[in-house]
Amino acid sequence: MTRIGIIAKRGEPEAIKVVKDFLKRLRGKKLKFFIESEVASALKIKGYSRNEIPPRSDIIIVFGGDGTLLSAARLVGNQGVPILGINLGSLGFITEIGRDEFNKEIDKVLSGKCAFEERIMLLADVYRGGRKVAQRNALNDVVLNKSALSRMFEIDISIDKQYVSTFRADGLIVSTPTGSTAHSLSAGGPILYPTLESFLMTPICPHTLTSRPIVLPDTFVLEVNITSGDDVYLTVDGQVGFPLKVTDKILIRKADYKAKFIVLHHRDYFRLLRTKLKWGE
Repeated sequence: MTRIGIIAKRGEPEAIKVVKDFLKRLRGKKLKFFIESEVASALKIKGYSRNEIPPRSDIIIVFGGDGTLLSAARLVGNQGVPILGINLGSLGFITEIGRDEFNKEIDKVLSGKCAFEERIMLLADVYRGGRKVAQRNALNDVVLNKSALSRMFEIDISIDKQYVSTFRADGLIVSTPTGSTAHSLSAGGPILYPTLESFLMTPICPHTLTSRPIVLPDTFVLEVNITSGDDVYLTVDGQVGFPLKVTDKILIRKADYKAKFIVLHHRDYFRLLRTKLKWGE
């Protein structure tokens, strides 16, 4: 791996410092670096837009927290470039290693002596008047909710072309196993092991209390029709939004590609849950 893409948390001075130290440590090695423009500008070197980085890179190293990693996974999309997350944040559910481990592990990464883990991603297609007007991908979740006032809206849901029900709720979360510990968890959804081939549908504060989360095979396609409600938004990974209108149809399905993450050592997922969710305290 000789072509290294670098993406860092925007507006974070510590991320710039860590990238600077990283480049200094690898000075003299036969490597090419493709560093996003904001960080490169602070370091007074040539930079690239984020969209330019994946097609040029053998690997992308992300310096930041889970949010930065989510945006990088969406950016890579179907290009298959492996990602290594260096956690500079506080939570670190999906970033692989902390800043303290990074210097010890980077030679292993560059030599290619590392394993990979793939996680499913979701695609959400928005149809309006029979025409596709948007497509968004997500590593964590696709969420339908109100943009401002806390009022319910109404949606018809079908799964694999079979009508399920009409829901009145504050929103709906469709999450991957990776995203089951994010927004869905706070809405009462279960935790799914991150490599499962499934996804999860979780209503947000449904009017009917028997409307519960459902775990679905990832071969299914979920169809959502907006039947009433104003200012409804589709949001992916809590970061990118798209305004919806009544009669819009949203098809949510597993993407035909997966996010590919570098794994440097055995990751005890249950230890991670104990630590991050403070179980037993």
